[in-house]
Amino acid sequence: MPAPSASNPWSSWHPVTGDWHPSPATLAETLDGGQSFRWVRQAHQAARPSLGEAGLPSGWADIWTGTWAGCVAQLRLDRNRLEWRAPTSLQAAVATGLPRYLALDIDWPALTDALPWRTDAHLAQCVAAFPGLRLLRQPFGETLLGFLCSATKQIVQIKQMCALLAERHGSALSDCRSGFMPRSDGAESRDKPALPLINRLPTWAQLATIPEKDLRSCLLGFRAKYIHATAEYIARRPGWLEETEHLPYAAAKARLLELPGVGEKVADCVLLFGAGKLEAFPVDTWILKSLERRYGLTGWKPAQIAHFGRTHFGPLAGLAQQFLFSWERGYGREV
Repeated sequence: MPAPSASNPWSSWHPVTGDWHPSPATLAETLDGGQSFRWVRQAHQAARPSLGEAGLPSGWADIWTGTWAGCVAQLRLDRNRLEWRAPTSLQAAVATGLPRYLALDIDWPALTDALPWRTDAHLAQCVAAFPGLRLLRQPFGETLLGFLCSATKQIVQIKQMCALLAERHGSALSDCRSGFMPRSDGAESRDKPALPLINRLPTWAQLATIPEKDLRSCLLGFRAKYIHATAEYIARRPGWLEETEHLPYAAAKARLLELPGVGEKVADCVLLFGAGKLEAFPVDTWILKSLERRYGLTGWKPAQIAHFGRTHFGPLAGLAQQFLFSWERGYGREV
Protein backbone atom coordinates (compact mmCIF):
# COMPACT_ATOMS: atom_id res chain seq x y z
CA MET A 1 0.00 0.00 0.00
CA PRO A 2 1.26 3.53 -0.67
CA ALA A 3 2.46 5.48 2.33
CA PRO A 4 0.23 8.32 3.54
CA SER A 5 1.16 11.72 2.16
CA ALA A 6 -0.27 15.19 1.78
CA SER A 7 -1.93 14.06 -1.46
CA ASN A 8 -2.98 10.71 0.01
CA PRO A 9 -4.02 11.48 3.62
CA TRP A 10 -5.63 8.09 4.22
CA SER A 11 -4.09 5.24 6.15
CA SER A 12 -3.34 1.87 4.63
CA TRP A 13 -6.14 -0.67 4.42
CA HIS A 14 -6.62 -2.95 7.42
CA PRO A 15 -8.75 -6.09 7.78
CA VAL A 16 -11.87 -5.64 9.88
CA THR A 17 -11.46 -7.89 12.90
CA GLY A 18 -14.04 -10.54 13.68
CA ASP A 19 -15.92 -13.01 11.57
CA TRP A 20 -18.13 -10.80 9.39
CA HIS A 21 -17.81 -11.58 5.68
CA PRO A 22 -20.76 -9.81 4.05
CA SER A 23 -21.60 -10.02 0.38
CA PRO A 24 -21.59 -6.69 -1.50
CA ALA A 25 -25.40 -6.66 -1.31
CA THR A 26 -25.45 -7.32 2.44
CA LEU A 27 -22.78 -4.69 3.10
CA ALA A 28 -24.77 -2.16 1.05
CA GLU A 29 -27.99 -3.00 2.87
CA THR A 30 -26.30 -2.74 6.28
CA LEU A 31 -24.71 0.65 5.60
CA ASP A 32 -27.30 2.20 3.29
CA GLY A 33 -30.55 0.38 3.99
CA GLY A 34 -32.25 2.83 6.32
CA GLN A 35 -30.36 2.25 9.57
CA SER A 36 -27.85 5.06 9.04
CA PHE A 37 -27.86 8.06 6.71
CA ARG A 38 -24.16 8.94 6.78
CA TRP A 39 -22.60 6.49 4.32
CA VAL A 40 -21.79 7.31 0.70
CA ARG A 41 -20.86 4.74 -1.95
CA GLN A 42 -18.25 5.50 -4.58
CA ALA A 43 -16.72 3.39 -7.31
CA HIS A 44 -12.93 3.33 -7.35
CA GLN A 45 -10.32 1.51 -9.37
CA ALA A 46 -9.58 -1.74 -7.62
CA ALA A 47 -6.12 -2.95 -6.79
CA ARG A 48 -7.03 -6.33 -8.30
CA PRO A 49 -9.44 -6.69 -11.22
CA SER A 50 -11.34 -9.51 -9.53
CA LEU A 51 -12.80 -6.99 -7.13
CA GLY A 52 -15.18 -5.73 -9.80
CA GLU A 53 -18.91 -6.29 -9.16
CA ALA A 54 -21.87 -6.63 -11.47
CA GLY A 55 -22.90 -3.21 -12.70
CA LEU A 56 -19.44 -1.70 -12.29
CA PRO A 57 -16.84 -1.35 -15.02
CA SER A 58 -14.24 -4.11 -15.00
CA GLY A 59 -11.55 -3.40 -12.42
CA TRP A 60 -13.75 -1.15 -10.30
CA ALA A 61 -15.12 -1.74 -6.81
CA ASP A 62 -17.27 -0.01 -4.23
CA ILE A 63 -15.75 2.01 -1.43
CA TRP A 64 -18.07 3.23 1.31
CA THR A 65 -17.25 6.45 3.19
CA GLY A 66 -19.04 6.98 6.49
CA THR A 67 -18.98 9.23 9.53
CA TRP A 68 -20.23 8.88 13.07
CA ALA A 69 -19.36 10.77 16.27
CA GLY A 70 -15.65 11.66 15.94
CA CYS A 71 -14.86 9.05 13.27
CA VAL A 72 -14.47 8.92 9.51
CA ALA A 73 -13.84 5.57 7.84
CA GLN A 74 -13.88 3.90 4.47
CA LEU A 75 -14.87 0.27 3.96
CA ARG A 76 -14.33 -2.04 1.00
CA LEU A 77 -14.54 -5.72 0.17
CA ASP A 78 -11.28 -7.26 -1.01
CA ARG A 79 -11.99 -10.81 -2.22
CA ASN A 80 -14.77 -11.15 0.37
CA ARG A 81 -12.57 -9.74 3.13
CA LEU A 82 -13.88 -6.53 4.67
CA GLU A 83 -11.21 -3.85 5.05
CA TRP A 84 -11.12 -0.35 6.51
CA ARG A 85 -9.01 2.74 6.39
CA ALA A 86 -9.26 6.20 7.93
CA PRO A 87 -7.74 9.65 7.66
CA THR A 88 -4.33 9.33 9.30
CA SER A 89 -5.30 11.91 11.92
CA LEU A 90 -8.28 9.76 12.96
CA GLN A 91 -6.81 6.27 12.51
CA ALA A 92 -6.51 5.54 16.23
CA ALA A 93 -10.06 6.71 16.94
CA VAL A 94 -11.48 4.60 14.10
CA ALA A 95 -9.48 1.54 15.14
CA THR A 96 -11.26 1.75 18.50
CA GLY A 97 -14.64 3.01 17.30
CA LEU A 98 -15.26 0.88 14.21
CA PRO A 99 -15.64 -2.49 15.99
CA ARG A 100 -18.26 -0.96 18.27
CA TYR A 101 -20.05 0.78 15.39
CA LEU A 102 -20.23 -2.46 13.41
CA ALA A 103 -21.21 -4.36 16.59
CA LEU A 104 -18.47 -6.90 15.97
CA ASP A 105 -18.73 -8.19 19.55
CA ILE A 106 -22.26 -9.52 18.93
CA ASP A 107 -22.81 -13.02 17.54
CA TRP A 108 -25.24 -11.99 14.80
CA PRO A 109 -25.35 -15.43 13.14
CA ALA A 110 -26.53 -16.92 16.45
CA LEU A 111 -29.14 -14.20 16.92
CA THR A 112 -30.36 -14.66 13.35
CA ASP A 113 -30.56 -18.40 13.85
CA ALA A 114 -32.68 -17.80 16.96
CA LEU A 115 -35.34 -16.02 14.89
CA PRO A 116 -38.42 -18.13 14.08
CA TRP A 117 -37.44 -18.67 10.44
CA ARG A 118 -37.94 -22.43 10.71
CA THR A 119 -41.68 -21.94 11.15
CA ASP A 120 -42.02 -18.74 9.11
CA ALA A 121 -41.36 -19.34 5.42
CA HIS A 122 -41.36 -15.65 4.51
CA LEU A 123 -38.86 -14.74 7.21
CA ALA A 124 -36.68 -17.64 6.02
CA GLN A 125 -36.76 -16.15 2.53
CA CYS A 126 -35.75 -12.72 3.85
CA VAL A 127 -32.87 -14.12 5.91
CA ALA A 128 -31.59 -16.10 2.92
CA ALA A 129 -31.65 -12.98 0.71
CA PHE A 130 -29.31 -10.99 3.00
CA PRO A 131 -26.98 -13.45 4.75
CA GLY A 132 -24.94 -11.73 7.43
CA LEU A 133 -27.17 -8.67 7.73
CA ARG A 134 -26.61 -6.95 11.08
CA LEU A 135 -27.69 -3.90 13.02
CA LEU A 136 -25.25 -1.04 13.48
CA ARG A 137 -24.53 0.38 16.94
CA GLN A 138 -24.80 4.09 16.20
CA PRO A 139 -24.40 7.08 18.54
CA PHE A 140 -27.73 7.61 20.25
CA GLY A 141 -27.95 11.38 19.72
CA GLU A 142 -27.04 11.13 16.03
CA THR A 143 -29.61 8.40 15.52
CA LEU A 144 -32.28 10.60 17.05
CA LEU A 145 -31.38 13.46 14.72
CA GLY A 146 -31.38 11.24 11.64
CA PHE A 147 -34.80 9.79 12.34
CA LEU A 148 -36.30 13.17 13.22
CA CYS A 149 -35.40 14.03 9.61
CA SER A 150 -37.12 10.89 8.33
CA ALA A 151 -40.83 11.76 8.54
CA THR A 152 -42.48 11.20 5.12
CA LYS A 153 -39.07 11.09 3.41
CA GLN A 154 -37.14 8.44 1.51
CA ILE A 155 -33.62 7.37 2.44
CA VAL A 156 -31.93 9.47 -0.26
CA GLN A 157 -33.73 12.60 0.96
CA ILE A 158 -32.88 11.94 4.61
CA LYS A 159 -29.24 11.52 3.63
CA GLN A 160 -29.35 14.86 1.84
CA MET A 161 -30.76 16.62 4.90
CA CYS A 162 -28.14 15.06 7.17
CA ALA A 163 -25.36 15.98 4.75
CA LEU A 164 -26.49 19.63 4.70
CA LEU A 165 -26.74 19.75 8.48
CA ALA A 166 -23.19 18.43 8.76
CA GLU A 167 -21.81 20.67 6.04
CA ARG A 168 -23.36 23.89 7.37
CA HIS A 169 -23.51 23.33 11.12
CA GLY A 170 -21.25 20.41 12.05
CA SER A 171 -17.62 20.47 13.16
CA ALA A 172 -14.87 19.39 10.78
CA LEU A 173 -13.61 15.85 11.36
CA SER A 174 -10.87 15.73 8.78
CA ASP A 175 -9.13 18.04 6.34
CA CYS A 176 -8.99 15.32 3.68
CA ARG A 177 -11.55 14.60 1.04
CA SER A 178 -12.96 11.17 0.41
CA GLY A 179 -11.68 10.63 -3.13
CA PHE A 180 -12.66 11.12 -6.73
CA MET A 181 -15.87 9.94 -8.34
CA PRO A 182 -15.71 7.95 -11.59
CA ARG A 183 -16.92 9.32 -14.89
CA SER A 184 -19.89 7.61 -16.46
CA ASP A 185 -17.56 5.98 -18.99
CA GLY A 186 -15.75 4.21 -16.17
CA ALA A 187 -12.52 6.20 -16.27
CA GLU A 188 -11.40 7.88 -13.06
CA SER A 189 -11.31 11.64 -13.47
CA ARG A 190 -9.63 14.31 -11.38
CA ASP A 191 -11.79 17.00 -12.97
CA LYS A 192 -14.77 15.60 -11.09
CA PRO A 193 -15.22 17.33 -7.73
CA ALA A 194 -14.37 15.33 -4.65
CA LEU A 195 -16.91 14.95 -1.89
CA PRO A 196 -17.03 17.93 0.48
CA LEU A 197 -14.73 18.23 3.44
CA ILE A 198 -15.87 15.73 6.02
CA ASN A 199 -17.91 17.13 8.92
CA ARG A 200 -19.74 15.40 11.73
CA LEU A 201 -23.41 15.99 12.39
CA PRO A 202 -24.05 18.91 14.73
CA THR A 203 -24.45 17.88 18.34
CA TRP A 204 -27.70 18.60 20.16
CA ALA A 205 -25.89 21.34 22.09
CA GLN A 206 -24.93 22.95 18.78
CA LEU A 207 -28.44 22.50 17.38
CA ALA A 208 -29.87 24.37 20.36
CA THR A 209 -28.00 27.48 19.20
CA ILE A 210 -29.16 27.34 15.56
CA PRO A 211 -32.26 29.38 14.63
CA GLU A 212 -35.11 27.40 13.14
CA LYS A 213 -34.89 29.36 9.86
CA ASP A 214 -31.29 28.20 9.41
CA LEU A 215 -32.35 24.61 9.97
CA ARG A 216 -35.06 25.02 7.33
CA SER A 217 -32.38 26.01 4.82
CA CYS A 218 -31.09 22.43 5.12
CA LEU A 219 -34.26 21.22 3.37
CA LEU A 220 -35.81 20.11 6.65
CA GLY A 221 -39.20 21.71 6.03
CA PHE A 222 -41.60 21.20 8.95
CA ARG A 223 -39.02 18.92 10.60
CA ALA A 224 -36.95 22.00 11.45
CA LYS A 225 -39.55 23.01 14.04
CA TYR A 226 -39.34 19.63 15.76
CA ILE A 227 -35.55 19.48 15.71
CA HIS A 228 -35.29 23.02 17.07
CA ALA A 229 -37.78 22.29 19.86
CA THR A 230 -36.12 18.96 20.68
CA ALA A 231 -32.72 20.63 20.90
CA GLU A 232 -34.10 23.17 23.37
CA TYR A 233 -35.79 20.37 25.36
CA ILE A 234 -32.52 18.42 25.64
CA ALA A 235 -30.51 21.56 26.44
CA ARG A 236 -32.71 22.15 29.49
CA ARG A 237 -32.06 18.60 30.73
CA PRO A 238 -28.34 17.81 30.97
CA GLY A 239 -27.68 14.07 30.78
CA TRP A 240 -31.16 13.31 29.42
CA LEU A 241 -29.93 11.56 26.27
CA GLU A 242 -27.43 9.37 28.12
CA GLU A 243 -29.98 8.40 30.75
CA THR A 244 -32.60 7.57 28.14
CA GLU A 245 -30.25 5.39 26.10
CA HIS A 246 -29.56 3.10 29.05
CA LEU A 247 -33.10 2.71 30.36
CA PRO A 248 -35.10 -0.47 29.66
CA TYR A 249 -37.00 -0.42 26.37
CA ALA A 250 -40.44 0.63 27.63
CA ALA A 251 -39.11 3.41 29.86
CA ALA A 252 -36.75 4.71 27.18
CA LYS A 253 -39.53 4.75 24.61
CA ALA A 254 -41.86 6.65 26.95
CA ARG A 255 -39.20 9.34 27.37
CA LEU A 256 -38.53 9.63 23.64
CA LEU A 257 -42.24 10.06 22.98
CA GLU A 258 -42.09 13.24 25.10
CA LEU A 259 -39.95 14.88 22.41
CA PRO A 260 -41.53 17.13 19.76
CA GLY A 261 -42.00 15.23 16.52
CA VAL A 262 -41.19 11.80 17.94
CA GLY A 263 -43.90 9.22 17.38
CA GLU A 264 -43.98 5.46 17.76
CA LYS A 265 -41.97 4.69 14.61
CA VAL A 266 -39.24 7.24 15.22
CA ALA A 267 -38.90 6.19 18.86
CA ASP A 268 -38.57 2.52 17.91
CA CYS A 269 -36.01 3.31 15.18
CA VAL A 270 -33.90 5.34 17.61
CA LEU A 271 -34.01 2.59 20.23
CA LEU A 272 -33.26 -0.20 17.76
CA PHE A 273 -30.46 1.46 15.78
CA GLY A 274 -29.08 3.80 18.46
CA ALA A 275 -29.51 1.88 21.70
CA GLY A 276 -29.52 -1.76 20.64
CA LYS A 277 -33.02 -2.46 21.99
CA LEU A 278 -33.70 -5.52 19.83
CA GLU A 279 -37.27 -5.83 21.07
CA ALA A 280 -38.18 -2.59 19.26
CA PHE A 281 -40.21 -3.19 16.08
CA PRO A 282 -40.44 0.00 13.98
CA VAL A 283 -43.47 0.12 11.71
CA ASP A 284 -43.16 2.20 8.55
CA THR A 285 -44.74 1.96 5.11
CA TRP A 286 -42.52 -0.96 4.09
CA ILE A 287 -43.35 -2.97 7.19
CA LEU A 288 -47.06 -2.23 6.78
CA LYS A 289 -46.81 -3.56 3.22
CA SER A 290 -44.81 -6.58 4.31
CA LEU A 291 -47.16 -7.62 7.09
CA GLU A 292 -50.21 -7.04 4.93
CA ARG A 293 -48.95 -8.87 1.84
CA ARG A 294 -46.97 -11.69 3.46
CA TYR A 295 -48.90 -12.24 6.71
CA GLY A 296 -52.44 -11.26 5.73
CA LEU A 297 -52.75 -8.41 8.23
CA THR A 298 -54.87 -6.23 5.96
CA GLY A 299 -56.32 -3.14 7.60
CA TRP A 300 -54.26 -3.44 10.75
CA LYS A 301 -53.10 -0.20 12.36
CA PRO A 302 -49.40 0.48 13.07
CA ALA A 303 -49.80 -0.16 16.81
CA GLN A 304 -51.42 -3.53 16.08
CA ILE A 305 -48.68 -4.40 13.61
CA ALA A 306 -46.00 -3.49 16.17
CA HIS A 307 -47.67 -5.68 18.79
CA PHE A 308 -47.86 -8.56 16.30
CA GLY A 309 -44.20 -8.11 15.42
CA ARG A 310 -43.01 -8.20 19.01
CA THR A 311 -45.24 -11.20 19.76
CA HIS A 312 -44.58 -13.25 16.62
CA PHE A 313 -40.84 -12.59 16.29
CA GLY A 314 -40.07 -12.45 20.01
CA PRO A 315 -37.29 -10.59 21.84
CA LEU A 316 -35.29 -10.22 18.61
CA ALA A 317 -38.18 -8.61 16.73
CA GLY A 318 -36.05 -5.65 15.67
CA LEU A 319 -33.59 -7.90 13.85
CA ALA A 320 -36.46 -9.69 12.10
CA GLN A 321 -37.87 -6.29 11.15
CA GLN A 322 -34.67 -5.34 9.34
CA PHE A 323 -34.73 -8.54 7.29
CA LEU A 324 -38.40 -7.94 6.39
CA PHE A 325 -37.73 -4.29 5.55
CA SER A 326 -34.70 -5.10 3.38
CA TRP A 327 -36.45 -7.86 1.46
CA GLU A 328 -39.59 -5.83 0.84
CA ARG A 329 -37.60 -2.91 -0.57
CA GLY A 330 -35.33 -5.13 -2.63
CA TYR A 331 -37.64 -7.87 -3.86
CA GLY A 332 -41.20 -7.08 -2.82
CA ARG A 333 -42.17 -5.48 -6.11
CA GLU A 334 -41.33 -8.72 -7.92
CA VAL A 335 -43.67 -10.92 -5.85
